[in-house]
Amino acid sequence: MILFRYLAKEILISLFAVSATLLVIVMSGRFVKYLAQAAAGKLSPDILLNIMVYRLPSFLELVLPLSLFIAILLAYGRMYVESEMTVMAACGLSDRRLAVYTLVPSICVAVVVGYLSLYASPIGIGKVQEIFEDTQNSSGLELLIEGRFRVDEQSGRVTYVESLDNDVGIMQDVFSAEQSLGSEGEEQLTVIFAEQGNIQMSDDQQSRYLVLRNGYQSVGQPGGLRYRISQFDEYGQLVRDPAVQKTLYKRADARTTEQLLNSTLLEDKATLQWRMSLVILVPVIALIAQALSRTSHRRGRYVKMLPAFIIYITYLVALNAARDAIGKEKISSDLGMWWVHLVFLGLGITLLFGGDWLRRFRAPTASTPVASLP
Repeated sequence: MILFRYLAKEILISLFAVSATLLVIVMSGRFVKYLAQAAAGKLSPDILLNIMVYRLPSFLELVLPLSLFIAILLAYGRMYVESEMTVMAACGLSDRRLAVYTLVPSICVAVVVGYLSLYASPIGIGKVQEIFEDTQNSSGLELLIEGRFRVDEQSGRVTYVESLDNDVGIMQDVFSAEQSLGSEGEEQLTVIFAEQGNIQMSDDQQSRYLVLRNGYQSVGQPGGLRYRISQFDEYGQLVRDPAVQKTLYKRADARTTEQLLNSTLLEDKATLQWRMSLVILVPVIALIAQALSRTSHRRGRYVKMLPAFIIYITYLVALNAARDAIGKEKISSDLGMWWVHLVFLGLGITLLFGGDWLRRFRAPTASTPVASLP
């Protein structure tokens, strides 16, 4: 029990350190991307924190297995380099018992990953998709920043607001310029300036209008002499909502596990197996990490890091390939991703106990008689 507590403590300490480091790297990279979209006017700055919070479970479900894999490599590698594992083996700690001790914390991690993958992550992904699909966040007008020009990539409209009161939704000194085609097919430029403006919904709550007040509109061909200038007290401009921004997830990822269980769609079956695969992945890679952590003082603790990462990446790529193959009906959903786990489970067991089996196979079946002394 003392050895188990010591080994589990070393694994968990390394696990927390590696998880925190990887989580900061992943989240900071994603946050920088969202921040760049907000600075370009493609995303509302008010929803950045909500998006990051909702995406946290989906980050953790991928970070925790990798963190456990690295933690076992680092913790056991240090023990091998400092000859602690040699002393433990001399005291009767076999590879089989060490594997049992390793599986206990890995199963705890698998339970956490299962909760994240089967319950928390789908809820978070659904919330993120709701944010992106909300017209309040995707229409672009709420993304205006006072004192800065904003270009709508879909319509080409350039909008400028001198000041903006977010509490009441009133814009002051609004400028808008948009190129369009005239009745005869010629290019024309429409320039609008108004003292005030705000967003209003139609009676059926299906369309959005930018309502401008106390301004004028100028329509004509740049460089030409024919311009139509009109003054208005109130002017409504239909807002053409751009296409919903795509997330990194498929639609099935936002469905709950219960919905996936009751679904007959191949995409849903593949998604369900993917969520379960993240749970099965944890103890399998724990065994592989235990086998690859064997080293010596001369070789160092990092000598097997590269082949270990290659195996881990190959494992994930194979699972992703199997998921896509199920969705495209290239392989049966009954076979699914289970064959991938069996292959890598066999690899882990072979790496762990293959040497002992080979030595037993090569050992003579009968002992050689010893010559008697005269």
